[in-house]
Amino acid sequence: MTAADRQVDFFDHRLLDEQLSSRLRLAVMSVLLGCQKIEFTVLRDTVHATDGNLTVHCKKLENAGYLTVEKRFVNRKPVTLYSATPLGRRAVKKYAQQLASLLEK
Repeated sequence: MTAADRQVDFFDHRLLDEQLSSRLRLAVMSVLLGCQKIEFTVLRDTVHATDGNLTVHCKKLENAGYLTVEKRFVNRKPVTLYSATPLGRRAVKKYAQQLASLLEK
């Protein structure tokens, strides 16, 4: 079979959101979509990441405007909470739609 014998649909991979193309960042956003807020340690354990790795990836998502970070003290202990922003929710939905469209072709 030659290229002329088959129809090749064009898909520009550059259209995919680079922030969500990381497995860990996509996992973080997927978890955040299922809750209002989540504590760092719970998120870390849920996505099976190390403290440092999760911190770096969450900072990238925060810089992209996809999540917010809230820091507070509970019983004199620091607690970090993450939540998805409306922009982050829309980005994940668009990313999922783009992937689904690839499967339909």
